[in-house]
This record gives sequence, C-alpha cells and structure tokens, in this order.
Amino acid sequence: MSESLLPPHGGFRKLRSFCTAQLVYDGTVIFCNRFIDRRSRTNDQMVQAARSGVQNIAEGGLASATSKETELKLTNVARASLGELLLDYEDFLRQRGLCQWAPDSREALAVRKGYLSDRSDKSDKPDRSDPYALLTASSEVAANTLICLINQASSLLRNQIRQLEQDFLAHGGLRERMTRARLEARGTSSDQSDMSDWSNKITAPSCPKCGKPRRQRTARTGPHAGQPFWGCTGYPDCKGIRSVQK
Repeated sequence: MSESLLPPHGGFRKLRSFCTAQLVYDGTVIFCNRFIDRRSRTNDQMVQAARSGVQNIAEGGLASATSKETELKLTNVARASLGELLLDYEDFLRQRGLCQWAPDSREALAVRKGYLSDRSDKSDKPDRSDPYALLTASSEVAANTLICLINQASSLLRNQIRQLEQDFLAHGGLRERMTRARLEARGTSSDQSDMSDWSNKITAPSCPKCGKPRRQRTARTGPHAGQPFWGCTGYPDCKGIRSVQK
C-alpha cells in the first residue's frame, strides 16, 4: 500500500494558532479575574469562549486522522469562538468609554512587534505566565492587548482553514484513502490471479468490438469460475470477452 490510511496527526501543540489561542485564554482568565465580576454571566462566557478557541483546535487536530471534515469544522468553531470573545472586549471598552486602539496605532504595533519577537526569542520575557504584563496593566491596556492577540489568532486560523481546504482537495479524506487502498489491493490481486502458464505462450488478441488490446483474466464467479479468459481493456465501456484456447 503506497500510503497509510491514518496519516500523522495530533501535532496541534506545535501549531502557532494553538499557542496564540492559549495566550488569549490565559490572558482572558487574568482579565476577567481583575475586571469582570466573577458572579456575572459575562465572566463565565468570556472564559468559556477563550477556552473553546483552544480546545477546538486541539480536538480538530486529534480528529484529523479519520475526518478532515471534523477538523475543518472544529477549526472554524475555534475561530468563531475567538470572534465572539473579540466582541466582548470591544463591548467592554465601548461601554466604559475607553479607547480602542486603531490597528496601526503605536500601541497596537508595539504589541504585534512583541508578539512577533516572542516567536523567535523568549529570553526577554521575565514572566512566562504573564508575558504581556496583564496582571498590572490597566483595563484599557489589557483589553486592547488581548484584542491584538485575538486578531493574530484569528488570522492564523483563517490561513489554517484555507490550507486544510487545499489539502483536502489535493488528497481527500479517510474515505478516499480507503478507496484508493482497496482498489490498489484489488489490482494487485487481479494481476496475480491473471498470471498463468498461458500468458507466456499466447499473444493477447485485439478486441473485435472496439479494437483495443485484451488482457488475460480469471473468472471468479459463475459457471466458468477459475477459468482464464480474454477481457477487453476498455471494460466497462466494452464488455467483449473470449475464452483462452489452450
């Protein structure tokens, strides 16, 4: 068999989208503990939305071996959950009269610069549990920082979904792999069953119906089971057959 039915899977921890979603999740827990009433539904909803972003990426990665459809759906659910969380942070700022940073503002660019440098060099982060100083930042700075991180995660997930779609179109899913493996196995079996002492002694005749060359095969069912015959290579379009004369 040329390819494994179950390809490598489960490497979600190495995905940048997963790592970024984890930053958002951890940051949201800090933010809600500091600025959102723990008894409110908003606190629970924001934490759950952030958790959903992480967990659905992980679950999609684990399910990818047997269902590309499930992986695509769960990855998109993760992106949707982060979109819901983004609205919560925007609402927080708007309802309190706080400023939301423009995408090209100095503050937003600084967060993105720190995010990009964090990808290659973590030595300048003194506290890995709070790399963006959310434990001490003001509510406005903390909310805007998390908005920037959510946008980064959403962009990564959008690209990831696009890549999953391309991979599916190019390679298919489990059903396609199983079909290819089965056809390959049947083809090998057919080649072996068609080999006989006659193949080296008899020249394959052309099909009188379509003119294509014939191929020696062995009947598997019916009254002539086990007997060799000449079958047209144009099958199933042409069903011309002839018995092998010893």
